[in-house]
Amino acid sequence: MPVKANILLIFVLLFPFAVQAQTAWVEGNITDSLNKPVDLANIAILGERKGTTSGKNGWFRLEVPANREITLAISFIGYADKHISLKLQEGEIKHLDIRLKSISTTLPGFEVRDERLRTENMVRLDPRNATLAPSLTEGVSDLIKTLPGVSSTSELSSQYSVRGGNFDENSVYVNDIEIYRPFLVSTGQQEGLSIVNSTLVSSILFSAGGFGAEYGDKMSSVLDIRYKTPQEFGGYFAMSLLGAQLSLWGTAADKKFTYLIGGRYKTNSYVLNSLETKAEYKPDFFDVQALVKYRFNPKWSLSLLGYYSNNRYLVVPSSRETDFGTIQEVLRFKVYFDGQEADKYEILQGGLTLGFRPKKNLDLKLIASAFNTNERETYDVQGQYWLGQVENNPGSDEFGNVVQSLGVGTYLEHARNYFKSTVINLDHKGSRVTDKQHMKWGFRYQFQWVDDKLDEWEMIDSAGYSVPNPWNVPGTDNPKNPPFELYYHAYSKNKLSINRLSAYFSDQWKFVLKNNDMFTLTAGLRANYWDFNPEFLLSPRLSMSYKPYKKQNIVFRFATGIYYQTPFYREMRNFDGSLNPDIKSQKSIHFILGSDYRFQAWNRPFIFTTEVYYKYLDDLIPYVVDNVRIRYYADQLARGYAAGIDLKIYGEFVKGVDSWLTISFMKTQEDIYGDYYYDYFDADGNPVFPGSVPGDVITDSVRVEPGFIPRPTDRRVNFSIFFQDYIPKNPYLKVYLRLLYGTGLPFGSPDSPRYKQTLRMPDYRRVDIGFSWQFINESSDMGQKNPFRVFNDMTLTFEVFNLFQTFNTISYIWIKDFSNRQYAIPNYLTPRLINLKLSAAF
Repeated sequence: MPVKANILLIFVLLFPFAVQAQTAWVEGNITDSLNKPVDLANIAILGERKGTTSGKNGWFRLEVPANREITLAISFIGYADKHISLKLQEGEIKHLDIRLKSISTTLPGFEVRDERLRTENMVRLDPRNATLAPSLTEGVSDLIKTLPGVSSTSELSSQYSVRGGNFDENSVYVNDIEIYRPFLVSTGQQEGLSIVNSTLVSSILFSAGGFGAEYGDKMSSVLDIRYKTPQEFGGYFAMSLLGAQLSLWGTAADKKFTYLIGGRYKTNSYVLNSLETKAEYKPDFFDVQALVKYRFNPKWSLSLLGYYSNNRYLVVPSSRETDFGTIQEVLRFKVYFDGQEADKYEILQGGLTLGFRPKKNLDLKLIASAFNTNERETYDVQGQYWLGQVENNPGSDEFGNVVQSLGVGTYLEHARNYFKSTVINLDHKGSRVTDKQHMKWGFRYQFQWVDDKLDEWEMIDSAGYSVPNPWNVPGTDNPKNPPFELYYHAYSKNKLSINRLSAYFSDQWKFVLKNNDMFTLTAGLRANYWDFNPEFLLSPRLSMSYKPYKKQNIVFRFATGIYYQTPFYREMRNFDGSLNPDIKSQKSIHFILGSDYRFQAWNRPFIFTTEVYYKYLDDLIPYVVDNVRIRYYADQLARGYAAGIDLKIYGEFVKGVDSWLTISFMKTQEDIYGDYYYDYFDADGNPVFPGSVPGDVITDSVRVEPGFIPRPTDRRVNFSIFFQDYIPKNPYLKVYLRLLYGTGLPFGSPDSPRYKQTLRMPDYRRVDIGFSWQFINESSDMGQKNPFRVFNDMTLTFEVFNLFQTFNTISYIWIKDFSNRQYAIPNYLTPRLINLKLSAAF
């Protein structure tokens, strides 16, 4: 027994060493396609917790089990995962030289190797960032808002302003089909879903100015979206507190037939319930879109893009309380509401494209597309308000309470607005590419039909007196009793149809100079005619680039061109609903000088881009912006300019993932033709304000022309950051940060003339952050019975919107107190919110 016990004791003591001996070693170097070492790459045994990371020179060493089949998984952000099957003998040391393949041609996000884009005023964005970045609306537009020269006024809206232009001056194309936005949307809460479904996108191109003749006639920017061409079956699913979406794609008929289908549902009740206006919010936004394509043979193909959206917005407001003012004087605005608002926006859009490629370098397309919108905006809302001064002394028993009433009143808003429109386009587009030349041409016929019924009014009863009310003194023997007038009233019925013709031609030449420097020249001409106010317009456009042979990391660019934007319908309609039959096309002449410098820092690639621009503007139609609603002074014209500089540094601040930082300085102003006012003086030369004080005698007047005033989009400084990071030894734990800052925009009282609308809103400041955990990934090993084995990726994301609880102002409500003093009550945007999202790809 003692002998057996001793043998057992020896076996127990030696067993761990025996088990440890059943191991082997894998070591080697990890490099990229350029044979440069990849540090911090993850090396793991598939299905096990054991793993390591590569060092600064790409070297790694990992202990692995011996005498059984294992799969080594090598992964790093920005590269395709690599799996290597091994079966090593006990004690064996296996040396591997592993080369990782980049999964994109981007520095990630903007293309590094796309030399054609380097010579043009276009940038390419990585569509993956659009699905990852925290967003309250649609990912692509929120990504665009972080680019230089682009600014936004609301996180609830997908609209953006580019270099002093407004929302109507931006073109959007999806697979060569132009996209239109709803007409009656007046607030971000009503907007719903953008047409671009980021999960279906394969390519995003954006230009902030100086774009080519093929990109239409808008004055500010162009966004060119391309949807995927699937090679196999797959899909994407996501659900969050803000809604859900499902996308499917695949092939059939030996890959001759491909399809993309995406459906989305959004309900932002959770977001709207955080606003100061307490109400019963019932917003429901739904859309579905599909892209199907059949390739008959290598030369002929037919594709159909279809889109349908149904957006409903119902709100029954109950109350609102807003504190505003200064530290010395805190005011409180309290409102109780009656009534409701019910809006509906139904959009149907589609395009059929017949493609013909007789040669490898020749593409011909015939595109028939149509857009139809049926919109309804109806509301009857009464608000009874109190304005009071709040006690701001912390030592007072009344601290935080209203201690003095400054004004009471009632306002009643009514609308019965109905808008229908149909746009039909027939396009031909062609392109021919050779080694030194890239030719493009196109022709379009467009028919536009509009049926607009406008009926809206607002009544204001301030302190018991209807506004407007001529000057009078209550209590006098003979008070004036003017007839009742509405503060605002617009009524009109308009029907019109417009025909438009446009054509363009452009060509690009590449020249190699004697010293091997590269010079690229692109010249184009665009022609446009419309029959509402017959205009025939020619728009020449020119761009050139220069890349020195000895310093190929830098490219210089220059672009210029004339951009005529013919009115669609919104620009034709005045405040009272009447149309201007003599309206002209707005004109913008661009001058853009830029450079693209590429360099290495911390052994990682970076791009520094600079663009200086000046835009001369003429035949402008002045406008005001209320939330996201643009209202034009259709009977006025102006001239103006926009000038500024955009700076952007982009690269791998964290190895393997793309981030960027931008800053823009801009000034845009306009001078309205024929506007003026008079300054009045008494006999002593003192200024007199007519109607303000009884008995004042005006003896002299001076005519004043206001000259240049800031445009509503005059944001002088704009700063943004898009940043990504991850845990080095666990790249599936990531963080995304989006920061936006913009100086205040001009605004003014709604009943004041345009030249007086030069007050400034507070600066816009916002930080959104998201944390994601990709708990199912390429390295996950699942058995045949695991129900999650069908997923390639499953990610849980925690998002915090408005991290620092900044109260940003989007617009104002204007009221008067007992002394006829006017107050601007700020309408604040969303406070801090959190969101939880689960997404999966299969």
